Amino acid sequence: MQDTHDTPGADRAGIARSLVDWTQRAHQLSLDGRPFIDGRRDGAAWAARFACISPQDGKPVTEMPRGGRAEIDSAVAAARTALARSAVPSEWADHATRATVLLRLADAVQAHAEELALLDSLCMGMPISGALADVAEAAGTLRHAVDAMPALEDETLPSRPSATAMNRRMPHGVVGLVTPWNFPLFTALAKIGPALAAGNAVVLKPSELAPLSALRVADLAITCGLPPGVLNVVPGLGAEAGQALAAHPDVDALSFTGSTLTGQRIMQTAGSSNLKAVMLECGGKSPQIVFDDFGDLPAVADALVQGFTWNSGQVCVAGSRILVHRSLHDRLARLLEERMHALHTGDPLDPATTLGPLASTAQWAKVNGFVRDALAGGARALGVYDAAAAAACHFRPLVIEGVGAESPIVQEEVFGPVATLQSFDTPDEALALANATRYGLSASVWVADDKLADHFARGLRAGTVTLMAAPQAAPAMARGASSEPVGLSGFGVEGGRAGLLTYARMRHVARLRS
Repeated sequence: MQDTHDTPGADRAGIARSLVDWTQRAHQLSLDGRPFIDGRRDGAAWAARFACISPQDGKPVTEMPRGGRAEIDSAVAAARTALARSAVPSEWADHATRATVLLRLADAVQAHAEELALLDSLCMGMPISGALADVAEAAGTLRHAVDAMPALEDETLPSRPSATAMNRRMPHGVVGLVTPWNFPLFTALAKIGPALAAGNAVVLKPSELAPLSALRVADLAITCGLPPGVLNVVPGLGAEAGQALAAHPDVDALSFTGSTLTGQRIMQTAGSSNLKAVMLECGGKSPQIVFDDFGDLPAVADALVQGFTWNSGQVCVAGSRILVHRSLHDRLARLLEERMHALHTGDPLDPATTLGPLASTAQWAKVNGFVRDALAGGARALGVYDAAAAAACHFRPLVIEGVGAESPIVQEEVFGPVATLQSFDTPDEALALANATRYGLSASVWVADDKLADHFARGLRAGTVTLMAAPQAAPAMARGASSEPVGLSGFGVEGGRAGLLTYARMRHVARLRS
């Protein structure tokens, strides 16, 4: 996913153009954090609650019911009942009907773009300009899932005249989804779309840091014709609601996006419960590799900084390891520092803001700890580092150099606007450095030589490889593109036809006649 938003503050019909406008619209929102189960909001009185906290000012955005095992049980039961209803001939069992509902939902998401963007911006601090772009991308994932639905058609196999044989794609059944806080709406719909398109019923546990947009989507889905129980959303803490969903014996498959450590725990829980199918997209430590045959180094510097500061670096595919040919190192370092100084850190509701706050005080402390330890070990920082500037969770972008390949800041996912800068002399050294982590999510290579580009496309351990042969912004993900992570980044294809098929199970059907 790439940042394709218009210039912040652009004069577009219906779009607020100032901090005052967006603040007023935020105050007008009706915030509803109640679980969405079996086609409606849960109206019960809740004793256990948790607060959704704004990282900008530390104040509660709203208080939410804290769903746990009982609510997950209710949601799974509603999903199972919905599947039983659709097992008999019904409109929802028909591919065309599912496609129609998903396309209606995509239109509804776009029609409520400002509301959904505000919900994510308030909860986790994404700049409003980026949040608006994220809504458009999220709606697109629903349309892409519909485009991929022909992959679900039966495949007739050669057989003798007295028999008919086919491969048939069947829904898993009840699918659990656990989504992160960094792109709350996008990751939710990127999973909801193919899961529903394949005929499953869904129970979604969104991140406790930013659950409101997913709940609002569930409201919209019912108005678009989605039958009750097909989509359920339960807000709650990961250790409670998330754990209950992963362990539930009546959940047939589970898709998770988040940290590697949590992904490992989910695998263990799923394996010890009912051996449910699991798809994981976990951490990343993605390289951006710059060769000396590339002409426009200032343009490369622009793209490199965007690659590790987009969404304040809270991106699983963030290009947080910059590997540059030694002959370009000093010049590139100066260019990176200039571009980091030009970025505007501020209120996420200000359209001029390019860097919002990190999503929580805990995330700020994590990022700061990586930087502090690296500097204490002798590394150098390009940019402005202020260890005391924790107000509003803001963190100025930094490039750390003078670190070894085994340093934690090189090996571990920081998830903030921080990159490391390392040099190489030969292509083999660059490839070895690029692959020298346990992660394998994405990689970018700036190289003019076609043979060298192809060598890296084949040799890099990454689910997505972007090869740049000319100065340009990184393109958006190609429509229908599919990728699968490597190593501690997880497994299971997402996106396109292949990604849709991860939400279906293969069944061979043979009909023998006399």
